[in-house]
Amino acid sequence: MPPGTTLAADAPTLSAANTGFMLICSALVMIMTPGLAFFYGGMVRVKSALNMLMMSFISLGIVTILWVLYGFSVAFGSDHGGVLGWNGDFVGLSGIGLTQLWDGYTIPIYVFAVFQLMFAIITPALISGALADRVKFTAWALFIALWATLVYFPVAHWVWGAGGWAYDLGVIDFAGGTAVHINAGAAALGVILVIGKRVGFKKDPMRPHSLPLVMLGAGLLWFGWFGFNAGSWLGNDDGVGAVMFVNTQVATAAAMLAWLVYEKIRHGAFTTLGAASGAVAGLVAITPSGGAISPLGAIAVGAIAGLVCAMAVGLKYRLGYDDSLDVVGVHLVGGVVGSLLIGLFATGGVQSDAKGLFYGGGLDQLGKQAAGVFGVLAYSLAASAVLAFLIDKAMGMRVPEDDEVSGIDQVQHAETAYDFSGAGGGTVRPTSPAPAHETAPRKVDA
Repeated sequence: MPPGTTLAADAPTLSAANTGFMLICSALVMIMTPGLAFFYGGMVRVKSALNMLMMSFISLGIVTILWVLYGFSVAFGSDHGGVLGWNGDFVGLSGIGLTQLWDGYTIPIYVFAVFQLMFAIITPALISGALADRVKFTAWALFIALWATLVYFPVAHWVWGAGGWAYDLGVIDFAGGTAVHINAGAAALGVILVIGKRVGFKKDPMRPHSLPLVMLGAGLLWFGWFGFNAGSWLGNDDGVGAVMFVNTQVATAAAMLAWLVYEKIRHGAFTTLGAASGAVAGLVAITPSGGAISPLGAIAVGAIAGLVCAMAVGLKYRLGYDDSLDVVGVHLVGGVVGSLLIGLFATGGVQSDAKGLFYGGGLDQLGKQAAGVFGVLAYSLAASAVLAFLIDKAMGMRVPEDDEVSGIDQVQHAETAYDFSGAGGGTVRPTSPAPAHETAPRKVDA
């Protein structure tokens, strides 16, 4: 039998178990976008909270429609030159059979398409954290549409599409270290270099207005990330997805602890923001690497990512770029760390036989990882900066300075996050004297 020939009896058949599992994973990845909205929304000042939420939520609308119309075809259609995909049957998802399987797997194409849709939605939403307080909502919506079309869809094909140049090179990216996190982090850097700093950057305190919301968002991200990572193996038939699930938990825990230890040594306290940020750094780093390493390797990857990202978030003050919520420091840096460490810690015994330097594989895989990392980084950085520049020239990307100072929520959305009008402090007086027990001061124990 010639290599690659599959007998009819051996052809995959639809698995109800894998199909159900992947639908659940798709829902888990979807909930990550609202989780991201809360994570970012809690980190901004109160006057920008709703805008931050909306910058994530709008991606659910825009990217979904673009994905159905042509995005899935560009990302996962038949290869053209290692750069783009295209399949007319995928346009509008109109030429796909009800039980037609994704090639080589036991799940329908519809299930694969909706799972990958959730990745496409959250990736541009990640960029928004770098742009807090200062971007017009209409300009942001246009940026999402153009960026998804010109950057995310092609890069997804490079990394995951059969025939994509990174895919054929052998770059390992289990669930999105390059296609999602480096892609979004580099894009964030490109845009903020164009639009500039917030009013009062490095002068005014810009503290999170709700750390409980940050922790809630981080928890939702951590929860949804199990679907993001374990689901990327597209089934449960050989145990690789289970290893990825375990490694996701292990690396996230290690990164959170490493960040907190660094924070205590450097700043003298264990903060909730540090715990949340460290967890996200670990999730980012294990995303590309978790299917290639052991749980002990996951501890190393998580700890390294937590430490490096904790140090990296301060670079914006030294270098002068205003990455509002540390998208560059966490997602770009964490994605680079996780992707490159595959070249050191890959065991050759999980998702593939590729081995890293520490397991006798030499520098070959590290070189492949570096090519994928810096290829995606350079393209996304340049393309995103050009898009931001063109949109800025056409319609202006930033709100006026007065609107930024007074609050972008009221100006862009005609709403505020919190209504304090019923919280007391009004001028209404009681019509009769209050009972003595209500006016006497309460005794407070020393």
